[in-house]
Amino acid sequence: MKRLITLAFCLLASAPLSAQTISVEELDPVIVQPRVPESRERVERIEATEGTLTSLRGLDKVNGKSVDVEVQTGGTAEIFGLIVTLRECRYPTENPSGDAFAYLTIRDRQDGKVFFDGWMIASSPALNALDHRRYDVWVLRCKST
Repeated sequence: MKRLITLAFCLLASAPLSAQTISVEELDPVIVQPRVPESRERVERIEATEGTLTSLRGLDKVNGKSVDVEVQTGGTAEIFGLIVTLRECRYPTENPSGDAFAYLTIRDRQDGKVFFDGWMIASSPALNALDHRRYDVWVLRCKST
């Protein structure tokens, strides 16, 4: 039996191998044109007035309870166990009831862990939002007293 296997192996090894022919064609180079924007957007600069009082809304996502709080510039408020500090708020000069934005620092009451530190915009709260598993806080408006 061993001899039969050895003989079969020798026959296979000595058989001529057929080579596969591969033809290579050169392709014409493709010229890629750089993408140029068709039109450029114009950014409008809006003058803003600094406010002294900001209205915030807090939401407990577990039980659906919400609360509105007003915070003075430089002040701090507690919303559902979160410490919210308002550094600054602004609103459009020509439209006081328009889009407000505020610089907030939101941290945990117990260990001081910072959950949010930055600008929050009233009309686009998801643009720069608080990342907390249970609570949500966003800016409603900014005004001068």
